[in-house]
Amino acid sequence: MPTPSTPDAAPAVRVAVDVGGTFTDIVLERGQRRWSAKLLTTPDTPETAVLQGIQELLDQAGADWPRIGLLILGTTLATNALIERKGARTALLTTAGFRDLVEIGLEDRFAQYDIFLDKPQPLVPRPWRYGITERVDAQGRVLTPLDEAQVIALAHELTEAGVQSVAVCLLHSYAHPDHERRIRALLREHAPQLWISLSSDVCAEIREYPRLSTVSANAYVQPQVSGYLRRFNEAARERGLPEEPFLMTSGGAIATLQTGIEEPVRLVESGPAGGAILAQHIAQQTGAARALSFDMGGTTAKICYIDDYEPQVSRSFEFGRVHRHLKGSGLPIRIPVIEMVEIGAGGGSIARINHLGSIQVGPDSAGSSPGPAAYGNGGELPTVTDAHALLGTVTPERFAVGKVSLRPELAREAIQAHLATPGGLEAPQAAQAIVEVVSENMANAARVHASELGKSADEHVLIAFGGAAPLHAAGLARKLGIGRVIIPESAGVGSAVGFLWAPIAYQAVRSFHQRLTQVDHVAVQALLDELTAGVDAVVRRAAPDAALSHKRLVFMRYSGQGHEIAVDLPDGPFDASASARLAASFAQRYAQLYGRNLPHVAIEAVSWSVAAQAGERRKPETDHIASGPATAARQAGTRRLYDFERNSWAEVPCFERAALDPEQKLTGPALVVEDETTTFVPAGFEARRSRLGSLVLDDASAPAARRDFSTDKEIAS
Repeated sequence: MPTPSTPDAAPAVRVAVDVGGTFTDIVLERGQRRWSAKLLTTPDTPETAVLQGIQELLDQAGADWPRIGLLILGTTLATNALIERKGARTALLTTAGFRDLVEIGLEDRFAQYDIFLDKPQPLVPRPWRYGITERVDAQGRVLTPLDEAQVIALAHELTEAGVQSVAVCLLHSYAHPDHERRIRALLREHAPQLWISLSSDVCAEIREYPRLSTVSANAYVQPQVSGYLRRFNEAARERGLPEEPFLMTSGGAIATLQTGIEEPVRLVESGPAGGAILAQHIAQQTGAARALSFDMGGTTAKICYIDDYEPQVSRSFEFGRVHRHLKGSGLPIRIPVIEMVEIGAGGGSIARINHLGSIQVGPDSAGSSPGPAAYGNGGELPTVTDAHALLGTVTPERFAVGKVSLRPELAREAIQAHLATPGGLEAPQAAQAIVEVVSENMANAARVHASELGKSADEHVLIAFGGAAPLHAAGLARKLGIGRVIIPESAGVGSAVGFLWAPIAYQAVRSFHQRLTQVDHVAVQALLDELTAGVDAVVRRAAPDAALSHKRLVFMRYSGQGHEIAVDLPDGPFDASASARLAASFAQRYAQLYGRNLPHVAIEAVSWSVAAQAGERRKPETDHIASGPATAARQAGTRRLYDFERNSWAEVPCFERAALDPEQKLTGPALVVEDETTTFVPAGFEARRSRLGSLVLDDASAPAARRDFSTDKEIAS
């Protein structure tokens, strides 16, 4: 992390901000103390809530803006703009004859036999897609020179059409980027108001459709996201912020403000990535080598599998799926990303009676404005938050750190009018149905994601955070057969806490096809040197004096195959010895994945990747979860909750989380309350606090082997 310069020896302030679709979460750390805030997001000007929340926490900590040594931002602005199609008016420039690649895609059908299949709408409509006269082959040789006069004429046409942003994706630009760079120079000269994204910068890899989709997404969100980042930076610097803020990327690393301005597509999953980093940290603390990260906020729920203390990672993901559980039904983005499944299941998810007469929850959300009916801001449709307000599982005056005072009577009116009366139910029954449906939606998403990855959910510990997750975590665990749930400290702002644990890092990938028996060692070494210099330059902006470590990967396949696997490339010169070791590593890795290798088939290297990281990632302190005898925790009152099984109301004990200690234990049903969230402990669960403050829920009915999955234990079948 950057070392702040402060006028005295007092500890510098570290701030992390996660701008969500409903709430903006802010965490401030000073030495060993932590403060947090949760404010309703201001969607039109996101910086308004961010600046307000930071100022509130600085006042609480007795600090000011010049004392901030590190400020990290994560945002869902890019995600929301893509999903809701609220980005800039964008044009696409591609090689002549290829503008309809946007519609053609991969020439496949994600639902083979669905005659009514709907494909996702492209970000760039056909009238704003233009073919440019030029052509380069796969080896980077120019076949047809760039028609510069056509580009100049097009600059004026784009201006007259009111286009704000331009995506440039020429055929084989990964092998020969000069034509794209010349187009950028001409557009800047003749239409300087345009934002311009080049595929050779954003995604310099083979496969035209994912590359085109990625650079189109980058151009589509760039004016909005970059405008927000610049406005916030200017306002923060005016208040005395010493250095520019840093950004959380989708790959779980910290990057510079300039990186976010130039490549905002890397921020699409920045908030959820911070949550995965937090879950990784808690897994390392508690020895849960296999963990399932569960992040549920106001708009969405995110699920990520963590094995051997490492989150599942990927080179690509989809957004805007037409069918949320079907791969291929969304638009691809090819960037380094922590792999997770995200569904429209949050506190603001709207519940309704669907055409089958059943209760459906989400994927649309009431957001922060007007929000759930219980907010009292004009929302009339029932949501998950309204269900909890009616059922009594949230404390109205403690909701969102007191920033929103819930009105349960409005929640009851909305549920009665839109669900209970049409469905022939009592209002509490309809509210419980909302909770059950949204929990089953999340459980199903976790099962599907596990099957896609070849995993089993019940072999993991559930780590839950986000404002709504602790209310649903135990119920979700029971549906998945998981015996242990961990609720971290500051769970309600968990993703923001995760930002403070992320490394400063950057990864670059470039396609350069080579058959290993005929590899050009000089050309490959030159490529690796260029990639290394590029990633080092980005990381050095954030950490100019830190020691850098590098990780090099080669994406390889057997000749004739359509996809690659990643193989580590150790440091050192790429010579004949290195290529021989690379071939051996590929054969070994291939056999591990598929049970055999193909020694008679030639091996190809398709893409090369270099990642740089500043310093060493901080190792978390080891936590301890007591398992011996415990005294009963002292309750702080009771709350009236609806018991669905008995169809009656009952008083259940409430406990202040801050007052619990590791020698105490409580049994469900119970509520554990804190400022940012509430944990519901159902009947049959026991809860106790770990030494470092995590709340650990164990299902007493589950086998002991289902509660602890550390590296030195075998999983019971």
